[in-house]
Amino acid sequence: MRCRLPLAAILAVITPLGGATLEKLTLDDMIQKSTAIVRGKMQSCSGEVRGPVIYTHCQVTVSDRWKGSAGSVVDVRIPGGTANGLTQKFSGSPVLNSTDEYVFFLWTGKSGITQIIGLSQGLLTIRTDSKGDHQAKRDKITENIVNSGGAPVQDHGIQISVSDLKSRVLKVAAGQ
Repeated sequence: MRCRLPLAAILAVITPLGGATLEKLTLDDMIQKSTAIVRGKMQSCSGEVRGPVIYTHCQVTVSDRWKGSAGSVVDVRIPGGTANGLTQKFSGSPVLNSTDEYVFFLWTGKSGITQIIGLSQGLLTIRTDSKGDHQAKRDKITENIVNSGGAPVQDHGIQISVSDLKSRVLKVAAGQ
């Protein structure tokens, strides 16, 4: 038996979705709203279909937990990816590299799915600077960003030493 899908249905799945509008989250917003904040590396990723959305399902090996009850491995789902020969893209979704180390600001919803908070806003890449210090960095976001009132705002990225970031996370999380 041959199954025919309308062209519109096929294009809806394989073409990139329109430009996203993200709500600007400050570092303290992400700390407060995250259910877990961990330092770690992507172990493996694969595509999976959940209803009409394709997710990239990644297992993250945790080297340090700063907030929440994450175990030594955390399952993270990122909107977009490839599964069953179909590709779906979401503007603002981060892409993980297996050779990089990250700080993940995670949020687990009632469905039990754990995601990076604020899409690419909640993923900082750890790099070693010329002095040998570890820096957590996120480049500025180019997608449309608005404040909580809906007014457009600019993003300037984040760069902070990993030790300062950890101290700030622990301080802000303790004040909740």
